[in-house]
Order: sequence, then structure tokens, then C-alpha cells
Amino acid sequence: MQRGAWNIPVPAERHPLVPHALLIPLVGYDAAGYRLGYGGGYYDRTLAGFTPRPLCIGVGYDDAALATIYPQPHDVPMDLIVTERRAQPIGRPPAAPIPR
Repeated sequence: MQRGAWNIPVPAERHPLVPHALLIPLVGYDAAGYRLGYGGGYYDRTLAGFTPRPLCIGVGYDDAALATIYPQPHDVPMDLIVTERRAQPIGRPPAAPIPR
């Protein structure tokens, strides 16, 4: 490790990799798989740089579903949304909730 910006330790050597799948937190989501995150746009910018793109799994609460998030051109949809009640592949009809 070496000191980087703001004196934060960073690896001395760079070994980039492309993951096969990512678990991505979401604050809200819509049926098209677009997500609201925490406001920085870091996931969308990171995903845009991956070739090939990994499987993107958004993880959040069932009650966070919205009619739309009004996606912007830079937004990247998730491939799957997982909540405490369902796993919803994007592009398919909504899954039935898991009985409690």
C-alpha cells in the first residue's frame, strides 16, 4: 500500500479485474430495472466502463418500488432486483411475493 489522495492508503500496484456479478444497493427501483442509489452515480460510471458488463443485481426493499425513476441517459438498468419478498428478473412479468 501507498498513500494516495487525502493520505488514504491505496494499492501500490494496479491489477484491474472485471467481476462476473455485482450486488448493487438501491434506494428505489422501477419495473424497467433502473435504480435510485445514494446520489453519486458511481455504479453507473463504473458499469459503463466494464466490457463485458457483469450481471447486475440490485438489492433493496420491496416497498422501495416506484412507478418510474425517470432514468437519465447515463443510468444503467439492473438485470435482477432482489428484495426481502421476491427476486425479479428484469424484462419478465413481476414475480409473486414470497408468502410470509
